[in-house]
Amino acid sequence: MAWFEREFIAVPDERKGQLVFKWPDVNIRRFTKAIVNADQAALFVNTGQVVQMLGPGRHTIDAEELPGLGAVIDRLTGGNAYRAELYFVHTREFTGITFGGRIDNVQDPRSGLIVTLRVFGDYALRVTDPARLITNLAGTVDLTDSEGVAAWVSDQLLKAMRAGVTTQIVRNGWPILGLSAYSEEIENAAVTAGNGQLAAYGVAITRMGNFDVNLSPEDEAELKRLARDVQYSQLAGGFNNYAAGQMALGAGQGMAQGGSANAGAFLAAGLGLGQQAAAAQPQPQAQPQAAAAVVCTSCNTGNAAGAKFCMGCGQPVAQAPHCTGCGTQLPGGARFCANCGQAASG
Repeated sequence: MAWFEREFIAVPDERKGQLVFKWPDVNIRRFTKAIVNADQAALFVNTGQVVQMLGPGRHTIDAEELPGLGAVIDRLTGGNAYRAELYFVHTREFTGITFGGRIDNVQDPRSGLIVTLRVFGDYALRVTDPARLITNLAGTVDLTDSEGVAAWVSDQLLKAMRAGVTTQIVRNGWPILGLSAYSEEIENAAVTAGNGQLAAYGVAITRMGNFDVNLSPEDEAELKRLARDVQYSQLAGGFNNYAAGQMALGAGQGMAQGGSANAGAFLAAGLGLGQQAAAAQPQPQAQPQAAAAVVCTSCNTGNAAGAKFCMGCGQPVAQAPHCTGCGTQLPGGARFCANCGQAASG
């Protein structure tokens, strides 16, 4: 009996930073001493069921002291060992667990632009029910891998935020660029929704730290540019006025820098503005010009330009004279050319 009492079971010092430590031997001898620290709970598990849980203190592994172990005695050892898994679960708060990732694509209520929201931060985690943690989470993730457990919890937190944050933005009309003003509401909603999903697994998020919901640099720059354009358009009395001002300002800056390309840009901008202004003004309709008449020298009847015979007397119509200087056709009786001023030949 004394030989069995010399064996002790406890979490090694190098494993005390783990959320869960599993004792490597499943054949635990009777009368072994189990040492459970103040921030731990020890659980004996057989066929997926917790058959005994030990609180802080020193315990003798024996069915008389721990009645729940009586049903799991290993008959192959002659009743000298219990065939069961022994887990040590740390119940203290684990802080500084980082998380982050994409939340969802949302529409900014003010600009209508679709952007991608992201979240980054850290949180503190604590085991609230060791039995639920062992029985419900054992088949989902390796409980002895603290990073794996933390990653699983982070996924649940992001899942809760995808629904919660998006709903808050749509319901309350929160502007995307001003979400930092609502960090407390978002944080509380995320913790509440996350713990609602984690309760069945015996863990809880106790608090958040360095919590930040933000945009990718490209989306943030685009949203800021759009917000600026909207504001300046209102100040300018309309988007057309603002766009014209921006075009002229850009062309002027290009001219100030010099270069034919910049001058061309300025001229193009000016031409575009001039065409827009001209298009906005009503244009007078062109008046048709009457063709010059040919007067018959016999009966003085006016005939259409180019007529070869007079429609009044039938006599051949003399062709209208032309200016000898520039070749312009001269009406009958003209003494000077209206185009170049040269005297008409007799």
